[in-house]
Amino acid sequence: MKKTLRAAKKQTCIGGNLFQALLPYIGLLVLVLIFGTMTNFTSVSLRNLRLIVQQSYVLVICSVGVFFIMTMGSLDFSQGSIIGVASIAVAFLAQFNLILAVIVSIAVGAVIGFINGFLFVKFKVSSFIVTICTMFIFRGVCAFLTTEKPMSAPMYMYSLDQLYIIVPAVAVILGLGWFLFSGTSFGRKIKAIGAGETAAKFSGIRVASTKIFVYTLAGALAGFAATINTIRVGSITATSGTLLETNIMIALVLGGMPVAGGSKNRFSSVIVGVLLFAVLNNGLALLQIDPNIQQLIRGVLFLAIVVATTDRNVAIVVK
Repeated sequence: MKKTLRAAKKQTCIGGNLFQALLPYIGLLVLVLIFGTMTNFTSVSLRNLRLIVQQSYVLVICSVGVFFIMTMGSLDFSQGSIIGVASIAVAFLAQFNLILAVIVSIAVGAVIGFINGFLFVKFKVSSFIVTICTMFIFRGVCAFLTTEKPMSAPMYMYSLDQLYIIVPAVAVILGLGWFLFSGTSFGRKIKAIGAGETAAKFSGIRVASTKIFVYTLAGALAGFAATINTIRVGSITATSGTLLETNIMIALVLGGMPVAGGSKNRFSSVIVGVLLFAVLNNGLALLQIDPNIQQLIRGVLFLAIVVATTDRNVAIVVK
C-alpha cells in the first residue's frame, strides 16, 4: 500500500514538473493564437515579427546576465541605470570612434556590475538592497548628465539599425551564454550556489569570487546592450532604461525561471521568456489597449505565472 502511494506521489510530481516545464511554451502558443485571431493575423505578419525582434534586442542581452544572477538565487535591479549611463558614454564617444565607444560602454557596465558584486559579497548586504541603491545612484548620474539637454548620438549610428548587423551579435551572445551555462564548470558552479551556498563552499567552489564575476559579467552585457539601445533610440535622456529591471524579471519568470535559483534553471527561459514578453506587449499595443491597463494585465499575468510555477517545497530566499 505504501509503495503504491509513493509511486502515485512520484507520478504526480513528475506530471507537475512536466507541466511547469511546458507552461511557457504553451503560454507563448496561446498568446500568438489569441493576438493573431483578435488582430486578423496582423500580429504574425512579417513586418510585425520584425518589429518584435527589434524591440527585444536590449531585453534579451540583459536577460542573459540577469539569468546567471538569478540562478545563484540573487537579484539585480540596476540594469536599467547601467543602460542609461553606458548609453550616454556611447552617444558621446561615438562622435569620435565607434569601437572606442563600444569598449568603454562595456567597461562602464562591468565596473558598475563589479561594484554591485563587491558590495553584495564583502558587506553581506542583500543583492536586492544593494542593486536598488546603485539603481538610484546611477539613475541620478544619468539625470545629472542629461539635465540641460538629451545626449544625442551621431547620425551615422542610425544606419547600423539593421537586422543583419544586430541579430548575429545577439545570437552570438545567446550562444555563448548557453555554452557557459550548459557546457562549462562556470554553469555548474552558479547552479550549485543557487541550490545551496554552504554546500557549494564545502565542495570547493569560491563562492565570493564567483558572485562578483557574475555581477561583473551581467554589467558588461548591459554595457554592450547600451550600444544597441543608442543605435535604436538615438537620443539618451534621464529616463533611458527605466523599468528595464522589472521587464527582465517578468520575462525570465514568464519563461519558467524559478525565483529561488538552483539546478532546475534552463537557459531556454531567456529566449522563451523574452518572446512571451515581447509578444504580449506587441499584442496589447496592436489592440490599442490603454497603457495603464496594459501594465495591469502584465502584473496579473506575472503573478499568475509565479503562483503556478513556484515550488512550495522550496523556501524562496533572495541572497
